[in-house]
Amino acid sequence: MADIARLIQLIEPEAQALGFELVRVAMIASEAGDGGMALQIMAEDPATGQLVIDQCAALSRRVSDVIDAAEEAGDVLIEGAYHLEVSSPGIDRPLTRDKDFANWAGHDVRIVMDKGYASEFGGQRVNKGVLHGLQDGMVHITEVKAGDVRLPLTQIHTAKLVLTDALIAATRPLDTSGAEELIEDNVEEKADD
Repeated sequence: MADIARLIQLIEPEAQALGFELVRVAMIASEAGDGGMALQIMAEDPATGQLVIDQCAALSRRVSDVIDAAEEAGDVLIEGAYHLEVSSPGIDRPLTRDKDFANWAGHDVRIVMDKGYASEFGGQRVNKGVLHGLQDGMVHITEVKAGDVRLPLTQIHTAKLVLTDALIAATRPLDTSGAEELIEDNVEEKADD
């Protein structure tokens, strides 16, 4: 349906040219509920770990141009109709790169293993617990039911952070400029009532 490896080859240099790092490139079901597909691109600014809307728009324009040029040259990158979705990974981000498992150690995660993992390796398919990092290709967590668990990175289907107060506290706000004005405006309105 989509040549994800080729798409990454085209998209990654565009993200890097803007100073961003790719977090994930995937074809997903459209959230519009129309049965369509979306090319989802998650990227982050290494300085903040996220993207603001202007950064998403800049990356979206570059990606659209490079995909259009490749398709005009005869590359078949995505079969059928789709729309482009460029976003920040958000607070409860997916963990897709080796460094994600190291950078977010100490936080709660939800890891879903590939189908057949539980029957082949004797572990459970869905694991929830505290992430301790990645070593020798194994993701180490303290799972809420199973205790100390090491999961092979190559067998992980999806992994993401779980939204907790500790995660919120550890995530830097992207832009707080203007917050003082908003607070002051609210105070002034209440004083006028």
